[in-house]
Amino acid sequence: MADRVHPQDSPIRAEPQNPPPQATTEDLEAQKQPVQPTSEKPVPAPPAATYVIQVPKDQIFRVPPPENARKYQEYTRKGSRRSCCFRCFCWTLGLIVLFITLLAIAGAILYLVFRPEALKYSVQSITIKGMNLTAESNSMSPEFDIAVRADNPNNKIGVYYENGSNVTIKYSDVQLCSGVIPTFYQPSNNITIFTTTLTGSGVALSSATRTSLVDAQSQGSVPLNLKIKAPVKIKLGSIKTWKITVKVSCDISVNNLSSDSTIVSKDCGIDDVDLW
Repeated sequence: MADRVHPQDSPIRAEPQNPPPQATTEDLEAQKQPVQPTSEKPVPAPPAATYVIQVPKDQIFRVPPPENARKYQEYTRKGSRRSCCFRCFCWTLGLIVLFITLLAIAGAILYLVFRPEALKYSVQSITIKGMNLTAESNSMSPEFDIAVRADNPNNKIGVYYENGSNVTIKYSDVQLCSGVIPTFYQPSNNITIFTTTLTGSGVALSSATRTSLVDAQSQGSVPLNLKIKAPVKIKLGSIKTWKITVKVSCDISVNNLSSDSTIVSKDCGIDDVDLW
């Protein structure tokens, strides 16, 4: 039996392909370089061109033109006046500050050297005449003899009591009498008791004031106010100052308004000191 012969597949012939184009040197260089990432920001436009303007030399003015010369002179004068005023103000202010500083230094030195203490005053005794509240006449001429104690506790400071003093005694708002204190010198660490007589003439009392005085006298406490205005000069070593006015106020109460009156209470203090 004859063998069956199977036909064999004939081999498929591959069609020849076109060879790839040869890469050039520029392409190889481009492949070697890293790829730069693309920026999302827009590329800024190039700056605007600058222009140089040349001005002719004869048009460059080093002084203001004739039409502006007057304005230039006015501005210059105003500026010089302002500068002069400013300098004067600075000098004046500086001198004031210097003067105040020197005064402060001098005051501090004086305080450290002399250690000043306040003067002290008190009423020692009082005698009253001419205060007859039972008389039918509304006017009276009272007379008060008072003794005042002045205490100078300073170690290196003396006090000159000068002319021009004034002393008054009031009940409520009614002035009863007035007078002056004697002139004298009080050395340091000294206590001086001076006396003075205060008089009043034709003092008119209203019925309400008279009634109030009678009631206060019946209770054994008549309030009076003593005011002393004393011009003094302070002696610091060998230096004597100008006049300084010391104002003293004393609230005192007496048991009655007669010659045998006695002081029930007293409170004295310096109200104010006028340096000029």
